[in-house]
Amino acid sequence: MRIYEKYFARQIYLTFIFILFAFSGLFFFFDLINELNSVGHGNYKFQYAVLRVALQTPSRFYEIIPVAALISAIYVFAQMAANSEYTIFRVSGLATNQALRSLLKIGVPLVFLTYLIGEVVGPYTDQLSERVRLEALGSSVSSNFQSGVWVKDTLTERADGEQVTRFVNVGELRPDATISNVRIYEFDSKFRLSNVRIAQSGRYQPPGHWLLTGVTDTQLLDVAPPTGTPADALNPVYRAKQVSLPEYSLRSELTPQILSVLLVSPDRMSMFNLFRYIQHLTENHQDTQRYEIALWRKLLYPFAVFVMLVLSLPFAYLHTRAGVVGMKVFGGIMLGMSFQLFNTLFSHIGTLNTWPAPLTAATPGLVYLVLGLVGLKWVDRH
Repeated sequence: MRIYEKYFARQIYLTFIFILFAFSGLFFFFDLINELNSVGHGNYKFQYAVLRVALQTPSRFYEIIPVAALISAIYVFAQMAANSEYTIFRVSGLATNQALRSLLKIGVPLVFLTYLIGEVVGPYTDQLSERVRLEALGSSVSSNFQSGVWVKDTLTERADGEQVTRFVNVGELRPDATISNVRIYEFDSKFRLSNVRIAQSGRYQPPGHWLLTGVTDTQLLDVAPPTGTPADALNPVYRAKQVSLPEYSLRSELTPQILSVLLVSPDRMSMFNLFRYIQHLTENHQDTQRYEIALWRKLLYPFAVFVMLVLSLPFAYLHTRAGVVGMKVFGGIMLGMSFQLFNTLFSHIGTLNTWPAPLTAATPGLVYLVLGLVGLKWVDRH
């Protein structure tokens, strides 16, 4: 790196670290206050609340990094403009396009840091955070339905290659990835109910099997109509055969990773887990719009660091008479918050209108990139 690039990088990185921890501390305080509502229930003590919020800190870092990069760069450039340092750089031959390239080089480590936190550290600590809370409260995870979570599972199970469709109802998903109060409704290729299994609990046995315990297996068998007699609507069509089993090994495409989607919202899942879950939904002909948008957002969000740095560069061309440093920093905070709000709002709008996921995820960043380039062109001319 050139001497001026090292100078820019040192100033921006030091300010970035300070702002990142300052904002994360602020979020830690508000998250802890919100968590106090659960303190006192079960074994959930204040120490568990602090641990849970601390485990959520990496995800907060992930959310804050682009905004922290914007504010730190604006602060550094505003200080340089106030002390006429940046004017000296320009007189010495620093062109706008050179400054922009140097700034993007400085942003590369921040992009890698964002990917590292968003893909490795954040999802793991978020799951640990949820498990700490659930174990302390002695509760389990379920969906918004009172009966628990419903999952569709399609596979080719039988020797004749006939496709089997199951609708699995899991009453409780415990933090250790075991399940209880399980109901499995199995349909044949003609979508006729052929089997109902009810199990007290189950645990996963890789690869691709669940060991269910306390199983009641009810098979629905076709009853052939009596020969030589006219058809009667009152004649039975099916007969039920019920068997009780202490254990039953069920082959299934469902895994604890798929069920653990309930522990973490899509925005906080890793791209690998999102991709696997989207594949599962696609194979079962279910809607994937929400998770596709989350996947593309995870893919593109780290590059928002570059967009924020482009937005910060025009502040270097604004002299002190155009506004004090504090006002510029405040403007940077508002700009960063507006990006976060627009990004979240546009994702919800894209989900409601079923817009293409890449377009929905990329549009906010492209809008603010154009805004930054236009602002840079304007200050360069004036």
